[in-house]
This record gives sequence, C-alpha cells and structure tokens, in this order.
Amino acid sequence: MIKNILHILLLFFLLIFDTPAYPLDSSPKSIEKYTLKISRKFANTYCNSTKFGISEDGALRFSIGETNKEFSNSKLNKFIDYELLNKNILLSLKNNCHISDFPEYELDKLAFKN
Repeated sequence: MIKNILHILLLFFLLIFDTPAYPLDSSPKSIEKYTLKISRKFANTYCNSTKFGISEDGALRFSIGETNKEFSNSKLNKFIDYELLNKNILLSLKNNCHISDFPEYELDKLAFKN
C-alpha cells in the first residue's frame, strides 16, 4: 500500500515539475550554413542595388540595413565568426558580382544582436 502511494507521488512530481528539453540548434554545420546564408543575402542585395543604379555608398547602406533587418533576431547570432563572415561576403561579391575591390572595413557595420 505504501509502495503504491510512493509510486503515485513520484509520478505526480515527475509530471508537475517536468521541464521540456529543447534541442540546441547550434551545431557547427548549422552555424556554417547560417553564415553562408547571410553572406549570400548581403552579396545579392549589394549586387542588385548597384545594378539598379544606386551608388556604391547607398548600395552598401541598403545592403547592411536589409541584412541586419532579416537576421537580427536569430539565436545563432552569438555564434557568428565575423572574420569568416566577412571573408565569405567578399568571396560572394567576387564570384557573383565580379567586385574584387570591395573595402573590407565597411563590413564592420554589419553586426547582429546576440
């Protein structure tokens, strides 16, 4: 009898004080995909802006603003390696837009909330 009561109490406490476990989606592969996604978004926005006739400074400000707006609330922002992100952006700009003289220091304005 006491054994049954203890089992019921144990089950009751397990059900009441149970906290859900959520998977942590911060594997290196997902962070790398996220970084590539950001760099492609920035490069595509910059390329399209310059093709529409916007000045380089205007295209840069627009690309930074749009990229910040889209990716500012992600949980993966605290895992971003900005040096790698900048290299990926420069590579994307070189491969997709044929822009090889983009100033890397301008990418310092691209920062996300942690």
